[in-house]
Amino acid sequence: MIPAAKPEIGFRERRAVNRVMRSGMLAQGPEVAAFEKEFSAHVAGRESIALNSGTSALHMSLLAAGIGPGDEVIVPSFSFAATGNSVSLTGATPVFVDIEIDHFNADPAAIEAAITPRTKGIMPVHLYGHPADLRAISAIAEKHGLLLFEDAAQAHLASVDGVPVGAWGLAASFSFYPTKNMTSGEGGMVTTPSAELARAVRVLRNQGMERRYENEVIGFNTRMTDIHAAIGRVQLTKLPAWTAKRQQNAAFLSSNLRGVVVPPIAEGAQHVFHQYTVRVVDHDRDAFAAELAKRGIGSGVYYPTPIHRLPSFQQTLDLPATELAAAQVLSLPVYPSLRQRDLEAIVTAVNAVAKAGS
Repeated sequence: MIPAAKPEIGFRERRAVNRVMRSGMLAQGPEVAAFEKEFSAHVAGRESIALNSGTSALHMSLLAAGIGPGDEVIVPSFSFAATGNSVSLTGATPVFVDIEIDHFNADPAAIEAAITPRTKGIMPVHLYGHPADLRAISAIAEKHGLLLFEDAAQAHLASVDGVPVGAWGLAASFSFYPTKNMTSGEGGMVTTPSAELARAVRVLRNQGMERRYENEVIGFNTRMTDIHAAIGRVQLTKLPAWTAKRQQNAAFLSSNLRGVVVPPIAEGAQHVFHQYTVRVVDHDRDAFAAELAKRGIGSGVYYPTPIHRLPSFQQTLDLPATELAAAQVLSLPVYPSLRQRDLEAIVTAVNAVAKAGS
């Protein structure tokens, strides 16, 4: 079976962990500081603050910006639940909007239509590694005086017009979960141009204190450990080559797959293919995936239920593109360690299933 995803962990990562273990400094320390500095080089020099998860990064950045009860933050419903959860955890209200079906990202027109006097922020998601339409969304945020938060959990090294994601709004949040394009085992990162917001995130992640026992606010324990940071530092050095390989694999798939809608790339966008996601339009998607599994090809559905319909939110909304995507999307293997024969096997299986069901 060719799995849908496969974390890449090697000798250098294990050696880095052993180095930290020998040092005796396991909690947040010099490895975290170094990781933050090195990550900043990939987001146009913006300040980076490491946390224990991508969800914490979203949550802390919103809190640090003053988002709270009575506020609204516009988010796409077609995403992982953490996007909506992070807004709700501040006491604010996530306002779910529809996507544009080609790239599965928040539709700028839907964003603008959802703005109310209570709207304080917009949080686009760079889903599957394809950046949202940041040119249009940034213009909307500026026009209405709104804060822009990027959910870049799946989009390390993605960019629009040469400007990396993570370098557009007031804050961006990345994830280092094991299946992401790079991992620290578990972790997240906030990037921001604001020294004030960066300090607020650092305080919030550390029980509300900058100096020990001088707690300024009610905070959290969302620090990253030096063990995780050491893994992340090694992975970061591999990320450019891995990204190029993902793009190469995706180009092969897009050139050879038949019977499914392959993912287009917007003009000026760099897609980093956290997921290679097709649309199954002429067949039952779940049956299609089951047939692929019989042929030894793993796949995944991200995400079968839009956030607004999850039991935790239970909203009735008219989001037709979101519902269409939830019924059609199927993510195929695209990770860097795939061999040419693996790619050919994926193409053969998909094309055979598509033809068999015609």
